[in-house]
Amino acid sequence: MNLSNAERAEVLTQALPYIREYTDKTIVVKYGGSAMLNEELKKAVMGDITLLSLIGVKVVLVHGGGPEITETLKKVGKETQFVDGLRVTDRETVEVVQMVLAGKINKSLVNLLQNTGGRAIGLCGLDGHMIQAKMLDERLGYVGEITGINADPINDVLEKGYIPVISTVGCDKEGNVYNVNADTAASRIAAALGAESLISMTDISGILRDKDDVSSLIPTIRVSEAPKLIEDGVISGGMIPKTQCCIEAINNGVKKVFIIDGRVPHSIIVEILTDEGIGTMFIDG
Repeated sequence: MNLSNAERAEVLTQALPYIREYTDKTIVVKYGGSAMLNEELKKAVMGDITLLSLIGVKVVLVHGGGPEITETLKKVGKETQFVDGLRVTDRETVEVVQMVLAGKINKSLVNLLQNTGGRAIGLCGLDGHMIQAKMLDERLGYVGEITGINADPINDVLEKGYIPVISTVGCDKEGNVYNVNADTAASRIAAALGAESLISMTDISGILRDKDDVSSLIPTIRVSEAPKLIEDGVISGGMIPKTQCCIEAINNGVKKVFIIDGRVPHSIIVEILTDEGIGTMFIDG
């Protein structure tokens, strides 16, 4: 898209009120899904995060990596089993989870951010006992339920002007390592940081009144409206736990939570810095 200088100036002028609103505020971005698998999209997302950081927004990137974990387990001949949609995680599997999330994925995202002009530091939930967890269900093995968040390591990195990139493995006082759901971790981290916003990047446009009709996107949902939408089947399947994470974040003090389509280039910028927005926004009330 070729813009004239006048059109570029108009775009920046329209963004100015939003830049003012978010400058020096904290935004948590939960990154996963197809946007992580497409290299061009990945570069665009990292570019958006760098841009926000450069205009004074404190961005915290929380990432998952389910597909890459599954692929790595296949390579080592380990079959993946799921119970109620959650990966059964024995000791061998949790070692692979830690290696893939805290190693390969985390450091590749840090590298990409720095290649787009950002300053990033990779962290995982084990650092400073940031994500404290316990066993969620014995049937699932080392799948963690979060018991606490220590936000100090994240704040330390933010204060030095870096973008924290966080992989969601947790630990307990005995040193056991747990695979922790990235949506839940992002929600709890956003609350612990007193974040202005939480942005969850998904593979759908947002909450649709009719799942087969993209034009039926619900732009704003009040927390009080969500139970009825779940009851009516508007919010169903995998969107129910994502919605519950959004509600939990709002109830714990995060002002706005967005579910946006990570497959759309620059969706973060469109949501944060324009009038139109692009996904579904959850607010209190």
